Amino acid sequence: MLAERVSNPAHDGPDYVALGRLAFADDDFAATRDHWQSPVAACESPPHTHPKGYARDAAMHLTPAELDALRLSLSVAARSVLFSLPFAVAIAWLLTRGRFAGRWLLDAVVHLPLVLPPVAVGYVLLLVFGNNGPLGGWLRNNLGIQLAFTTAGAALATAVMAFPLMVRSIRLALENVDPGLEAAARTLGARPFDRFFTITLPLMMPGVIAGAVTAFAAGLGEFGAVITFVSNIPGITRTIPLALYTAIQSPGGDDQALRLAILSFVLGLIGLLLAELLARRTRHLLGR
Repeated sequence: MLAERVSNPAHDGPDYVALGRLAFADDDFAATRDHWQSPVAACESPPHTHPKGYARDAAMHLTPAELDALRLSLSVAARSVLFSLPFAVAIAWLLTRGRFAGRWLLDAVVHLPLVLPPVAVGYVLLLVFGNNGPLGGWLRNNLGIQLAFTTAGAALATAVMAFPLMVRSIRLALENVDPGLEAAARTLGARPFDRFFTITLPLMMPGVIAGAVTAFAAGLGEFGAVITFVSNIPGITRTIPLALYTAIQSPGGDDQALRLAILSFVLGLIGLLLAELLARRTRHLLGR
């Protein structure tokens, strides 16, 4: 009946509703009908689908650029700790054992990076150690040392941001050292350096190790001060946080961002666990 109605010449005109029903009744147009009847589902379906386990496999394999960012992050963090650790020990001892005017001001300045925006710290470093800065210009003109936009500058920015963590940990350990032991050594004729290296330093070693490892782990994740002072240069200053930022800003960089985020979490967790483990081991060896 439907076909007769469609082809009936006596009809005033073609029955478009009947034509549509006839077309969609045919099996060849079933898929087309389903598609047009659910436009929302068609819009929501992704144009490309990944096979099962794609995200897991993508997160397990690091590209050469990501491995380079990992290598650079480890190098920058290690250099920052090696550079700042002696100063952290000296400042911690001065704040704990020293008695001088303005000690509270020195304490505030040392811990200032903990409360300042990292970008502000990086900007101050750029003003002071930049190529035209008072110290950066002198280092470049007289010693040929450039810090801005270099790996050494990234290590300096990381050291400044992690310095309060080391000082705080070492200071807490030093406060637990009995001053009477140092006084007894002094009565036996031990000089100040002898007392420090034979009594004080070994007893506060758990805090030194914990502070160094914690600062190393924190240095792996430093972003604001680094990108402000030394920019984001591949192979030179692009550490893991900067590479993660670049991946997030790049089209199609979701897989790379996922890998770098997982890597950051793993490295941070390992650093914190290692700091606690080494501190406990050192206290055990010291019989404490």
